[in-house]
Amino acid sequence: MNKKSLLLIISVLAVLLFSTQCLFTVHQTQKALVLQLGDPLDDVYEPGLHFKLPFIQNVVYFDARVLDYEARSREAFTLDKKAIVLDNYARWKITKPLQFYRTMRSIPGAQARLDDVVYSQLRALVGAYTLTQVVSSDRAAIMREVTEKVSKLMEPFGMEVLDVRIKRTDLPAENQRAIFGRMRAERERQAKQYRSEGEEESTRIRSDADRQRSVILADAARDGQIKRGQGDATAADIYAQAYSAAPEFYSYYRWLEALRNAFQENSKMVIATPKPVLQKQ
Repeated sequence: MNKKSLLLIISVLAVLLFSTQCLFTVHQTQKALVLQLGDPLDDVYEPGLHFKLPFIQNVVYFDARVLDYEARSREAFTLDKKAIVLDNYARWKITKPLQFYRTMRSIPGAQARLDDVVYSQLRALVGAYTLTQVVSSDRAAIMREVTEKVSKLMEPFGMEVLDVRIKRTDLPAENQRAIFGRMRAERERQAKQYRSEGEEESTRIRSDADRQRSVILADAARDGQIKRGQGDATAADIYAQAYSAAPEFYSYYRWLEALRNAFQENSKMVIATPKPVLQKQ
């Protein structure tokens, strides 16, 4: 290898090293700051290819998109002294990278600060409303007011808070148990009331059915007695007419009926034979 080739290789390596140390690229979703010996310069670099001094300057990148932050669940008290657990999130972005770097340094530090500010504002505003208002009627108004106040408080840190929302509101575990206990007791009370009303209605229906049954049976017995009496009267009249038409025949018929009844179940009758009559010679 001659000296020219060696010099060419060294030159290429030098150019590559110079390029990596002097040139940097900012992605379209980012913004960047250049730090000189750890101190940030005033310029904010937009997406594109940029130049910096080698070895004494380095680059810090920041996400220019809207960022989401989900806070941990915390308790708060409403105006009517009800404890609720708030599960919220915030959407924010870095508007002034230089100011953000000087105050917050990094996104985790900003999220920790944002968590404290959002919770303090939520707790203060939730304390001015009742539980029903927080859960349903005034929830949107509370979120708008919290977003405005948090955004103003975070503006000096180079941040803009776009939205703060409550994802879910729960009751603390001990409150849930107490409420479930009250709900169960109320349902049991209603069940007992329904059962007692059902038993009362059942007793009334049974009593009415028994009364109607007794009335129907009494009316049927009365009508039966009347019909039987009428039948007996008709039969007696027919018998009387028949007896008067042929009294000797019916007397003989009654005698046969008496014999038939008397000789039931293999009964026996002994009849004496008449004595012979002797004729005088």
